[in-house]
Amino acid sequence: MVKHVAIFGQSFYPETEKYLLQLLDVLNEHRIDVVIEQDYFRLLKKEKSIPEINSLKTFVSLDKTIDLFFTIGGDGTILSAVKLVKDLNIPIIGINTGRLGFLATVPKNEIKKSIEEILDGKYTVSERSILEVSCESQEGALHSFPFALNDIAISRKETTSMITIETWLNDEFLNSYWSDGIIISTPTGSTGYSLSCGGPIITPQTKSFVITPIAPHNLNARPLVIPDDLEIKLKISGREDQYLIALDSRLASLDKDTIVRIKKADFKIKLVWLFSDSFITTLRKKLLWGQDKRN
Repeated sequence: MVKHVAIFGQSFYPETEKYLLQLLDVLNEHRIDVVIEQDYFRLLKKEKSIPEINSLKTFVSLDKTIDLFFTIGGDGTILSAVKLVKDLNIPIIGINTGRLGFLATVPKNEIKKSIEEILDGKYTVSERSILEVSCESQEGALHSFPFALNDIAISRKETTSMITIETWLNDEFLNSYWSDGIIISTPTGSTGYSLSCGGPIITPQTKSFVITPIAPHNLNARPLVIPDDLEIKLKISGREDQYLIALDSRLASLDKDTIVRIKKADFKIKLVWLFSDSFITTLRKKLLWGQDKRN
């Protein structure tokens, strides 16, 4: 039985106000305790358009008393929510107020119906693997939360020159990629940055990662699917002293020749799917949506 839920968002637009109000109304009807992320609460207070939030409690960090975690936004909001949920095993429900998403699957025009179904337990949980990164100097995004749900991308910084990325799998040398960068993607992230660089789409249940070079100059360099129990080691060299590393939407700079190690984390993130939805149906909608945009 759902007793306590948390709500998180990153931005506010006037057209999204009604969707948040619908969510709060359903939760209030079921007498469910609601807490709202502190920065999102401040943003809503600043807008002064949703007086209903004034009575809500706020949180900076979550604990295991939370039964469900709602995000208001798109897939990017869920990626940011991961650093709040961490390893607490709290299911995340994305209310999609933007374009069609692979992670935020509750349609904005069916909020009441969808939330009622979820509160009745009519949903499935899709467990998603997480990437963990470690290196000699953990700074910025790496120090605070060295995990990524979608992908870890390494790219050149403030230069037009290629970088060389020496790559090992379980300490066995694989290849030296001469490129703009490289993406290490989970199945969840295979529909994102990796896909735009020519990587394959992988279903969430597949126990694998994808190594996708970004604009490689090696003519034989192609995306590579590997088992997710392998550790990936990278060493980046180039003309500049630093390069960029991105964990989903979080950026940090690392010194040249730093050894980066990437492996599967020892916890997973839970995403809620309605019985009427699935990865395949979402993929089909995405493909049709893309065709409509081109016509």
